[in-house]
Amino acid sequence: MIRIPSEWERQQCILMSFPHEDTDWAEDGLQEALSPFVRIAQAIAYSEAVYIICKDKNKISSMFCNTNNMTFIELPTNDTWIRDYGYISIFEDGKKRLLDFTFDGWGGKFEASLDNSVNSALHKKGYMGITPLEKVDFVLEGGSIDSDGDGTILTTTKCLCNPNRNGGLSKKEVEKKLNEKLGAKRVLWLDNGYLAGDDTDSHIDTLARFVNKETIVYVKCDNKDDEHYEALKKMYEELKTFKRSDNKPYILVPLPMTEAIYNKKGDRLPATYANFLICNDTLIYPTYGDKNDKVVDAIFKKLFPNKEIIPINSRKLIEQGGSLHCSTMQVVY
Repeated sequence: MIRIPSEWERQQCILMSFPHEDTDWAEDGLQEALSPFVRIAQAIAYSEAVYIICKDKNKISSMFCNTNNMTFIELPTNDTWIRDYGYISIFEDGKKRLLDFTFDGWGGKFEASLDNSVNSALHKKGYMGITPLEKVDFVLEGGSIDSDGDGTILTTTKCLCNPNRNGGLSKKEVEKKLNEKLGAKRVLWLDNGYLAGDDTDSHIDTLARFVNKETIVYVKCDNKDDEHYEALKKMYEELKTFKRSDNKPYILVPLPMTEAIYNKKGDRLPATYANFLICNDTLIYPTYGDKNDKVVDAIFKKLFPNKEIIPINSRKLIEQGGSLHCSTMQVVY
């Protein structure tokens, strides 16, 4: 039997991939970009190990006052969004395995050959011990799926059925693959919802997330003049129709949207509070210098009463299209 765990299950480590001179960050303030990555790594290391992939480990390690729980690994990368090219952990008959799905730069939008080789390189260097690794000839990004750990996958049609991934498969065809490789018993499909400025074709980790087997948090837009209002309202209507495996409705907890944030060119950026990271003893969430930062803090403290709640200013991250969760990937025990 195969099972993909939930994010709140015990983790061995978190993977991160830091910006460097050969990434897009170099054109938009590399030193400024490194700051949130450092803060995220420090917050993770508070409760568990963090493996930091970087171009120059001496340079990156020198940015930390304390490197406890940190391992620095030199590997070539195209970009920093390891959520989408890092390992996907599964259990098969109770034993952990790692899957290395194909990463094609979100449907061929960006060069990704180096990112696509990170998992095999890490494994060859021995950082995952004797845990078996399977290369999977199927395009799937970690940010495009969310698991409740009990056989239910939450995802979006726009991403997984997109012609730029696997040629454009039907829901039935995708579900077959998710069952075969991840042990998915049920797939909950969202046909609506998006964020302006998002290159991922509506990754689920920007829109709606499991926080336990009974509860889904989701992005809600209350401003009728905002371009997202109708799409997110339709997404909420879809969420209301979803049933748990016991046929009861999910508890739905709304996360507010920020005020519109734009880059220097005037393009709207994909700010979302749904891009949080659940760690062993902490909940790390993105802030954007918005009035709702404190509102979300209170929501997370209520949802995770036994975890340390740590906010990280992620305003710089969204300038390259991602946020906090996108810059991390957990490996379970």
